[in-house]
Amino acid sequence: MIERNNTKQAVRIGVDIGGTFTDIALEIGTQIFSTKLLTNYSAPEQAILDGILTVVKDADIHLSDIDMVIHGTTLATNALIERRGAKTAFITTEGFRDVLEMRTENRFEQYDLNITLPKPLIARPDRYTLNERVGSKGQVLKALDLDEAETLASVIEQGGYTSVAIGFMHSYLNGEHEARVRDILLRRNPSLSVSISSEVSPQMREYERFNTVCANAYVRPVMESYLHSLVDRLKETGIACPVFMIHSGGGIISVQNAAAFPVRLMESGPAGGAMFAADIANRFSLDSVISFDMGGTTAKICLIEQGRPKTAKTFEVDRSYRFKKGSGMPISIPVIEMVEIGAGGGSLASVDSMNQIRVGPESAASEPGPACYQRGGKRPAVTDADLILGRLDADNFAGGAIRLSTTAAETALNDAVGEKLALTPSLAAFGISEVVDENMANAARAHAVENGKALEAFTMIAFGGAAPVHASRLCEKLGIDRLLIPRSAGVGSAVGFLKAPFGYEVVKSAFMRLDLCDMSQVNATLNELAASAAQVLEEGARDQTIIWERRAYMRYQGQGWEIPIELPEGPYQDAQRETFAQLFEQAYTQFFGRPIEGLPIEIISWTVKASSQLPPVEKVDPLQAVTATQSALIRPLFDAALGDYVDAQICERESLRPGQRVSGPAIVVERETSTIVTSSFDVIVQNDGSLLVQKKNLLN
Repeated sequence: MIERNNTKQAVRIGVDIGGTFTDIALEIGTQIFSTKLLTNYSAPEQAILDGILTVVKDADIHLSDIDMVIHGTTLATNALIERRGAKTAFITTEGFRDVLEMRTENRFEQYDLNITLPKPLIARPDRYTLNERVGSKGQVLKALDLDEAETLASVIEQGGYTSVAIGFMHSYLNGEHEARVRDILLRRNPSLSVSISSEVSPQMREYERFNTVCANAYVRPVMESYLHSLVDRLKETGIACPVFMIHSGGGIISVQNAAAFPVRLMESGPAGGAMFAADIANRFSLDSVISFDMGGTTAKICLIEQGRPKTAKTFEVDRSYRFKKGSGMPISIPVIEMVEIGAGGGSLASVDSMNQIRVGPESAASEPGPACYQRGGKRPAVTDADLILGRLDADNFAGGAIRLSTTAAETALNDAVGEKLALTPSLAAFGISEVVDENMANAARAHAVENGKALEAFTMIAFGGAAPVHASRLCEKLGIDRLLIPRSAGVGSAVGFLKAPFGYEVVKSAFMRLDLCDMSQVNATLNELAASAAQVLEEGARDQTIIWERRAYMRYQGQGWEIPIELPEGPYQDAQRETFAQLFEQAYTQFFGRPIEGLPIEIISWTVKASSQLPPVEKVDPLQAVTATQSALIRPLFDAALGDYVDAQICERESLRPGQRVSGPAIVVERETSTIVTSSFDVIVQNDGSLLVQKKNLLN
């Protein structure tokens, strides 16, 4: 602790490693000190250390004053997508070796005769089987042959595998066989990394469960090495405070737990962004929000209603076919539900065989970066287009840390797009910008439709280095009239880590028919899950008030998928079956319009979530304009809706005061990003420093 204003205030740091930038946010009371650095792929922890030194200097404190570091990263996701994980073997029940390849046998594009399915994470020669079997009620139908398991352990050792995933049929109900095989493997090779599905993802549906345990095993050695190296480097630098990780569900867990289950970190960075947006939504009392997080590599869209991000117990990594469900890699873990696409400042542009401009998902990342970075990149990226369109200041990008080259950007745009389509660099940049904006708008529309929502009534909250640059145009495409750009938007996910609770959600499948279920069994299942969640929270949330949430995933008999039902506090009696049925029918009616009479109700899975209680947020009273402000600084800005350059006034965000209104077209500049206000919008500074970008016809 350090002394600030005669009171002791905690010093906490949020660290987000993205595909292009590493963001650092230091919090002391209500003050935030932040910085952005290019991600160091060869040594990711180096950018963290450099960034921490920068913000500590800005805050005028010592490294020893830091009380906590909270970290989130896309490194696990990137390793999975780019197939840069450990040499991994998969062991499963005899007869189920090809489940990873057969998937669910659903076609995500029904009429594409040349459909290409994503390749399985573990190739067939690396998949092995054992002749054992557990039944659908957890009973052992065929006992594990220990001699056969010993022989397989020898094969694994000789194969030079670093990591092993084990997933047997119905092990979510009885994981004894998985645990015994793990013991045999580790007895022979103690340095081997072994993941078992009954611990990683104890959920029914074998394809999703097998894929999840394989993903965990695949990235576990990489992430264990990285996390241990990070903690050691921090201690060597003089930062001896606890280090925690944020997981995909938006809660904070220990480094040890994260290292054992790195698949939980897949969406940790985006989850922090969703928590950041939820905090802003609560401050402004906004019930319907769409968060837009655009960094250097990806863009993320999330729906936030009643101040809470929408959650799910499964998600897909790397949707490879037009963002469609089923075209990605399914991961069965609790997660903040969002759609993520390869659209960021570093997303590369090209012209396809039909002479159409394509943008992403390939990214220039931080190495070599967009052409304008002058770090070796030759192909045009979205950032190159934004520079040519007047959205970025070549001399003050990232606070002046990176000098951008207009000449290099024009050359790249001309070589890759302009010459092929007979376009000037400006028109090529306009085309790239429109394509990437339309890609993000389509992803947002698809996500809204999947959730039965109309986005016109939503307020957008934009953050990330590139989101404020593109958000106004995205709002024009989606018909959204109000947009909020919070303070520290450029490092929003890192700040979001500081707004997250210590929390953990445990999921377990336990199939039962509601009218026949034994409520004592239900209580036992939920108590088991609660004990597991409490154990994970013990290190970080000791002596804190814990909030418990319980859900059942239910469906009508014969249906393929279930919906989540919020449960009242237990324990439950048999008489409460009717209460469960009423809750399900109410939720089903909200989803589908009416219940179905006469069909039995089934419960598929149970979840228990434990979270530390967050302090109440300080509410912000929305402001309409009090004083019109005009800047003498002007820069040509391409307005996509008008299809031409306009004179946009340039305002320093730090110089604007609450109640001031700046009429678009305008550019509000700050250290980590720039907010583009198109001609159809005005911007009003709010009491907390947020920028409310609002349609002109809505102003009083």
